[in-house]
Amino acid sequence: MAADFHKPTRFTPSRFDGYFGGEDPAILSRTTHDTASALLSRVRDDPDPEVIERLVAYTDANGIDAIAELWSHSSARSLPGALWRIYLLRALIRQDPDGTSYYYSRGAEVSTTIDTVVAGAATPVGAAEVVDVADRILRGLFAGDFAVALDRAAAFARVTAIGMTEVADAADATDDIRAGELTRRALRLSELAAELTSCARLWRTDSLD
Repeated sequence: MAADFHKPTRFTPSRFDGYFGGEDPAILSRTTHDTASALLSRVRDDPDPEVIERLVAYTDANGIDAIAELWSHSSARSLPGALWRIYLLRALIRQDPDGTSYYYSRGAEVSTTIDTVVAGAATPVGAAEVVDVADRILRGLFAGDFAVALDRAAAFARVTAIGMTEVADAADATDDIRAGELTRRALRLSELAAELTSCARLWRTDSLD
């Protein structure tokens, strides 16, 4: 994934390791689950458009750090873990919409699955289109089919990962450093997609806690 994050600070993914280092794991786990559940229930029970838009744009004003402090250490297959991954994916897209749209387009050219249909990006795909997809996916968590929103995010991540792999393969002979970085980012996006798919499956069986 991208090395930096936008607003108000820029930091590497390794900084996530420092969150809540001294907290009691049991208390932290319960707190993260409670906050995620309370937020989601409150908004989905009364989906006020203004509230939803504030939640969609929350990290634009407060930074991804604020969300990370709540949910980044949660299990990948949990409600807070799912919310964190959607916000993280949106932040990564908004940090580099031009690059993301390029990789997504490259992936869409060679993908043999229905992921491009599921992701729902308008074509031709440009920076504005990928930002719009990210926002619509996040809105879908709060005012729509939660599992479908997770599946859309997973599909988008998979197609983008394919595109990164394609570019990495092409660059391997001339720029092995860039090729290696893109391969690592593609792997992390693929892992993210698998986690979101698992969360969607759990949500459909009322098992996502």
